[in-house]
Amino acid sequence: MTEKYEVIVVGGGAAGLSAALVLGRARRRTLVVDAGEPRNAPAAHMHGYLSRDGMPPAEFLAVGREEIARYGVELRHGRVVDAVRDALGEFEVTLAEGPVLHARRLVVATGLKDELPTVPGVAERFGHDVLHCPYCHGWEVRDQAFGVLASTPMSVHQALMVSQWSKDVTLFLHTVTEGELSAEDLRRLAAAGVAVVPGEVAGLVVDDDRLTGVRLADGTVHDRSVLFVAPRPVPQIGLFERLGAELNETPFGSYPVIDERGQTTVPGLWAAGNAGGFAEQVVNAASRGYRAGAAINGELLMTDLDAVAGV
Repeated sequence: MTEKYEVIVVGGGAAGLSAALVLGRARRRTLVVDAGEPRNAPAAHMHGYLSRDGMPPAEFLAVGREEIARYGVELRHGRVVDAVRDALGEFEVTLAEGPVLHARRLVVATGLKDELPTVPGVAERFGHDVLHCPYCHGWEVRDQAFGVLASTPMSVHQALMVSQWSKDVTLFLHTVTEGELSAEDLRRLAAAGVAVVPGEVAGLVVDDDRLTGVRLADGTVHDRSVLFVAPRPVPQIGLFERLGAELNETPFGSYPVIDERGQTTVPGLWAAGNAGGFAEQVVNAASRGYRAGAAINGELLMTDLDAVAGV
């Protein structure tokens, strides 16, 4: 027999667990299906989350799983490979391994993946001394020698931002030409004291398991102890596409069109966290999950009351 839930949450990160916590406390039969691939897994600690600043991401998730279990929320390790709406507007959810599940409402909190620049050493050092977010990691590496690897002219903005945490910043243009920088870019870089180095980056120099330099294709090595990069975000939108949700094309990928609560253009289908937008930090993702969970509970309540009242 098909296992039936009031809500299935796809994705067990901050957004998914937060939605599940609200729904569990509202006495909704809820299941979280998690593939175990959190975006922030490479990071040793997360920051900027009041009362949780400095907590390891794995510990944060472990605490969240314990909390939802107190309220009867089920957690299942697995991967959702398909979902369809039935004649009642509810959802049949298919796992890679296991039974087909039924849900009255569906929350997709599958986040996104970071596609890193293909420079040797970047992937291996990512989350250690190759970083992407100064708000997440800037304090921990403050006043060190920063490098910024340009991937598009927009990397100028990243170089300017990180200059708040160090006055020793070098922008490596890499695949960006000097002619692609505007006069305004150059004025701001000069005002921030950011050095600009043209030429392709060939790799990183690592000694004793720490970054010590950035090597250009011509063999020149620039001493740097931190490198900021801009990964290309790859939203995990497969379920939204299968269910026919309207998508919005942005410079950072395609995301579902959602209202302020996270509901998509498909009735009963919700997005939370980075599944609904590029810029959600952990604290924002948790907030989005909370909002979606509360809205779903209210919607289910009114739907059921209207059915009893014959509305």
